[in-house]
Amino acid sequence: MKLATLKNGARDGKLAVVSRDLTLYTDASFLAPTLQAALDDWQRIAPHLTALAEGLELSAVPAERFHEHKAHAPLPRAYQWADGSAYVNHVELVRKARGAEMPENFWSDPLMYQGGSDSFLGPRDPIRLADEAWGIDMEGEVAVIVDDVPMGATPDEACAAIRLVMLANDVSLRNLIPAELAKGFGFFQSKPSTAFSPVAVTPDELGEAWDGGKVHLPLLVELNGKPFGRADAGIDMTFDFPRLIAHAAKSRPLGAGSIVGSGTVSNKLDTGPGKPVAEGGAGYSCIAEVRTIETIRDGKPSTPFMRFGDRVRIEMKDNAGRSIFGAIDQMVEKYERG
Repeated sequence: MKLATLKNGARDGKLAVVSRDLTLYTDASFLAPTLQAALDDWQRIAPHLTALAEGLELSAVPAERFHEHKAHAPLPRAYQWADGSAYVNHVELVRKARGAEMPENFWSDPLMYQGGSDSFLGPRDPIRLADEAWGIDMEGEVAVIVDDVPMGATPDEACAAIRLVMLANDVSLRNLIPAELAKGFGFFQSKPSTAFSPVAVTPDELGEAWDGGKVHLPLLVELNGKPFGRADAGIDMTFDFPRLIAHAAKSRPLGAGSIVGSGTVSNKLDTGPGKPVAEGGAGYSCIAEVRTIETIRDGKPSTPFMRFGDRVRIEMKDNAGRSIFGAIDQMVEKYERG
């Protein structure tokens, strides 16, 4: 099934079930007022939500038109947002561009940071920032929402706790990152609010594209209306979601509603970095990656970071060309404090 949170004037919105083709929704708030409330009581609530989803497909329940721009992030705020860097190819490229050796254990021990989870952006909300000089970048990712995960959970236990899958734009301020990392204590200012897709889906909605730990479909990224990336999320993912979740739960339990991200989706080309979409490659899910390749190749980057007025779109389609999660479609705007 597909779940969304609709904007209704309340901070956490209201829960809705969305049709598979993303055209209709039915109010589910009588079962659970919010998605977090449903996750807190998933074993009891999920069967009722599933029945409501089936009724929506059969036109057996009241339905209204679903508009993606009226959706919050599926969880407008969460108890935890832990973002991994599962595509180690991406990490290797970024470090190589700045002349840094990559420790061997990066291939065996996941990288992860704890992001701000109190102010997520809706899929069509603008990215409002005060200064272009901060180096505004998008990061196209896949993310999962989990049920309660006990401390010390195994990857198999972590896999069983995955409840929903969605897309993310984990916005990064690249020019603020070096100073934060130099302190040995980051990220914070360099990671503003993250946006998520209009709907979150249960893994069964992905069919054969979901293998229990990865989504084997291209992540489609457009920048100002032009194809920028189509990297396959199932390729070159060094650490799958069960491994990332188990990593996060090594020394603490994870509460229901915790979100775990994949990090920037990235593909290699043979044994080297990828090529732009315009040159027949899989492209990139963030600007930093193409800039690292330009730096390695030319000695300096030539692709600029995003500026005010730029637009990024992130989406994933099934093998029939149908949007699965809806689209993250955001304009970068200058923040003016009211």
